[in-house]
Amino acid sequence: MNKRELATDVGLLLLRVGSAATMLAVHGLAKVNNFSSLSTKFPDPLTIGSKASLLLAIGSEVICSALVILGLGTRIAAIPLWITMMVAAFLVHARDPFQKKELALLYALVFLVIALLGPGRYSLDQRFWPRKGR
Repeated sequence: MNKRELATDVGLLLLRVGSAATMLAVHGLAKVNNFSSLSTKFPDPLTIGSKASLLLAIGSEVICSALVILGLGTRIAAIPLWITMMVAAFLVHARDPFQKKELALLYALVFLVIALLGPGRYSLDQRFWPRKGR
């Protein structure tokens, strides 16, 4: 492995673990811990009900974040995270100033990059389903 490949794989590991761990710890677990109070007032941009919207957000922010951290089913797990952040930016915060959308858009960009590039060498995906040439 050359230095460029190593740097790419370490960079993907840091991007994957750092962003997903932050999403899980700061956003996902806060929703789980405050489920009862949030379930009646959580934004419902898809008109499926506050509780259902909250459950979808929790599923994405907790379960998918954990999968991205592990690098397991990474490309697929990053997609619900990207969708959740796009909904937050363009539906939940549609009328808000850019500063309210900025964090959701930044997370959306990161999870889109992870979905496109994959987890890199340091992941369970690579361990269980190694790519040829790696």
